[in-house]
Amino acid sequence: MLSAALRNLLQSFLVIFRERPDVVLTTGAGSMFFVLLFARLWGAKIVLVDSFARFRAPSAFARIAGPLADVRVSQSAASARLWNATETFDPLRVLDGPRPAKEPLVFATVGATLPFDRLVRMVEEAKRDGLLPERVILQVGESTYIPQGIEEVHASLPFAEVKEILRRADIVVCHGGTGSLITALQNGCRVIAVPRLFDLGEHYDDHQLEITSAFAERGLLAVVDQNHSFAAALAKVRAQEPVMATTEPAALRRYLTGLLTSWAAARSRSSAGALRSEVQRG
Repeated sequence: MLSAALRNLLQSFLVIFRERPDVVLTTGAGSMFFVLLFARLWGAKIVLVDSFARFRAPSAFARIAGPLADVRVSQSAASARLWNATETFDPLRVLDGPRPAKEPLVFATVGATLPFDRLVRMVEEAKRDGLLPERVILQVGESTYIPQGIEEVHASLPFAEVKEILRRADIVVCHGGTGSLITALQNGCRVIAVPRLFDLGEHYDDHQLEITSAFAERGLLAVVDQNHSFAAALAKVRAQEPVMATTEPAALRRYLTGLLTSWAAARSRSSAGALRSEVQRG
């Protein structure tokens, strides 16, 4: 991750130096702070869109880089109040319409980046104890632990295959990443989220717990954390009607398009005025 951050930093500096952008639009990452500072010193306007994963408070990057931004966009009202955001757009939307036809299938996934043996063992134990009579497909990532008694185990799966499995799966067990959660909810799955926890060394902070708790408060899924067991979460999602949801950023796109258009027009007028002044002086 460190080497990737350094490559990103160098490449971004080169783009700023070569292109001299009028505007830099970023969703943030620690390596981008000095790039934003460099771009700001060069005269660029900065638009900072904080992460959708931050429901309770702004991200560390947003707090650090916020003073450099001309415009701060939050995707959560609670976070916006603590950050003094310029605009707020909540993209989460509940979907109407029929749920796709489902099979007695459980799909459990740790995501594409890091191993997550705690989730894998939860699913293995639930299958062994008879809590998961359905067929189970389990994606385990780059793990050395091999679960037993699971019908189908994969280290990784192509995204097209994951989408096909989600279309058929009744229950999904996944980590707390927004991509996995939203994709499962879009497909009408009963979702059990197991957030990676900072105290257990599973992630760099507890943003996955923040995400899953916010989704649970909206009735979209059940969470397995320090206070809720896998068996309880499984019973909860089986007992309630599944809710389909997605993210719809159309309002944010319209706002950013209007903002950039107005800035471009102002810059054109300023350039035209400067040219007329030069001509008059000449």
